[in-house]
Amino acid sequence: MRLAFCHVTLAPDETSSEAGHARDFEYSMTLGLDKSMTFLLKGAASALALSCGMAAMGVTPAHAYTLMDMIRGDQARTQRTIVNPRPSVPAVLSAPDAPLPKVSSPQYYTYKPDAMRFVDTGKFTDPVVTGAVANVSATTEVEPSVQRRFLIEAKVRAPAAVAQALESYYGDVKNPLVWLSGTDVSDRAKAAMDVLADAASVGLDPADYAVQVPSDDPANPDPANRDRALTQFELELSAKVLAYVQDTVRGRVDPNKLSGYHDFKRKDVNLAPVLKLARMSPDTAAYLRSRTPDGPQFVALRDELTKLRAEGAEDDRISITLTGLLRPGDNSSEIPSIVKAIDKHGSAALKAEHATTLAAYAGSTDYSPEIVSLVEGFQKEHGLKPDGVVGQATVRVMLGGDSNASKLEKLIVAMEQARWLPADLGSRYVFINQPAYMVYYHNDNKEQLSMRVVIGQPSHQTFFFQDQIETVEFNPFWGVPQSIIINEMLPRLRSDPSYLDRMGYEVAVGGRAVPSSSVDWYGSTTNVSVRQPPSDDNALGELKILFPNAHAIYMHDTPSKSFFKRDMRALSHGCVRLAEPRAMAAAVLNTTVDQIGKEIATGKNHAQQVPQKIPVYVAYFTAWPNKDGVVQYFDDVYGRDAYVKKAFDATTKARGAQI
Repeated sequence: MRLAFCHVTLAPDETSSEAGHARDFEYSMTLGLDKSMTFLLKGAASALALSCGMAAMGVTPAHAYTLMDMIRGDQARTQRTIVNPRPSVPAVLSAPDAPLPKVSSPQYYTYKPDAMRFVDTGKFTDPVVTGAVANVSATTEVEPSVQRRFLIEAKVRAPAAVAQALESYYGDVKNPLVWLSGTDVSDRAKAAMDVLADAASVGLDPADYAVQVPSDDPANPDPANRDRALTQFELELSAKVLAYVQDTVRGRVDPNKLSGYHDFKRKDVNLAPVLKLARMSPDTAAYLRSRTPDGPQFVALRDELTKLRAEGAEDDRISITLTGLLRPGDNSSEIPSIVKAIDKHGSAALKAEHATTLAAYAGSTDYSPEIVSLVEGFQKEHGLKPDGVVGQATVRVMLGGDSNASKLEKLIVAMEQARWLPADLGSRYVFINQPAYMVYYHNDNKEQLSMRVVIGQPSHQTFFFQDQIETVEFNPFWGVPQSIIINEMLPRLRSDPSYLDRMGYEVAVGGRAVPSSSVDWYGSTTNVSVRQPPSDDNALGELKILFPNAHAIYMHDTPSKSFFKRDMRALSHGCVRLAEPRAMAAAVLNTTVDQIGKEIATGKNHAQQVPQKIPVYVAYFTAWPNKDGVVQYFDDVYGRDAYVKKAFDATTKARGAQI
């Protein structure tokens, strides 16, 4: 008997009663098998990577680990390209090999900084007398020797919003100059420049805000030249202050220009009152510093940055080089370094428990049972799988994680990304940190629940965005959209029209249930719908937690429980699988796990709205504080930090370009 296998990602079901919800389903099945045969493969099937793709954006799996791969022990992943979830469907599919529409996954972009433009100093002229320049009124703080008339000659480039704010402020003749006192730079200006020079302390680049104080030119003592230099300085410093405020509130980088995986509404920063407030404040420096986020997570990142910079570079860092896995009973020249690393970074309790082993160790390269036990203890206390097998994840922790230099880079990226989120995450929210492979539920400003998650593979990445949890669905259906019917199922249905009937899937034409064998699979499938009822084999498990979004990403249960035991859990096709889905459902519904069990026990598909919408942050931080405020560091599973750093460089280069 010939068996055919397929691994399909299902996009939102536009024909179901849940149309309008961003939905995404993964469908992994044995094609051509009668139900009587499938029980033989249930154990293997439960370990398949059943999750969701990112269908609404045209994001779909490029690799599938099929059931046949698992049976034969083949870890290779077959390359597949899935169709756009919402393509236009051909009116008639007249041939089995009719071409099908295809789309690619989201891309990473070459970052293009915000456009810079010259400030329109022509707006600083007197609106009454054409061509004349407004003089300073007698009520301003500026002495008559420094005249506004030279502002029209200044040349300053700035981002559009900054330029507009400058034109608004200086275009109003009633507004005095901000940074000058007579024919000199004011103390207020010096205080502002000190804040800009210290921008690195809050994760920004001081080079973006550098301003030169004009110096006297003994070769040309003409007072007019001094006035021109001072008014140029006035406008430049105002531009830098406004840019600093904008950056410290929302970040230097527009996340949506990094990749198709980033999805944020960029914050609007009201720059209109900044110069007035800076001028009127009794402590200009304090005012500018107050614009930096002050949420507990950002403060923890900022304090960690200060601490690491004070520590400087590490000179005694241990080196462990492994090209593969080190297993119990192996022999390796890295064993002495491993023991040394555990002695340095292991807890006092661990070292006390294994004091005899550490004291007796004489540099042997044998991975003996005593050393294996020491390694297992170290793995356990650091949340790793305590199996004694040493791989890259264990080595990273043994070395104390990242070097100081690497930590500093991750902190700066994390502080930038924290600015993309609300300054206050809320008293109740769900936070998914993809590099940590963890989700956290916060209530009453405290972390009340955390659990392991599985996220998208690097080839099927989970997006970075925020939304609101609205619904918990129990015993979910799989609704198969037109794109999957055409792209993945149609070839088999043309040769075996009844196989969906045998597999227990429901087929309807125009809303009327019909046998799969009665459908003309060579005709239009526009009004044909396919779904799988809730069952023990449901790839979404017992429930899913929905926060409708354009990327068709949600949290859900999974039959592939063994994946949660792995340290590297980027294994799904985009959605977030929960290790304890009932606990999370109970938390967001404000009920008990027992009640969730009763809802599931009905066996019926039904949904409950959460009592109050809950913010959910599907986030990506390689540095982030835990519930105790201690910053933890994680591997950059998708390599996204590098794109943020490139965007930093591009931004600084664009801002520093010569006039």
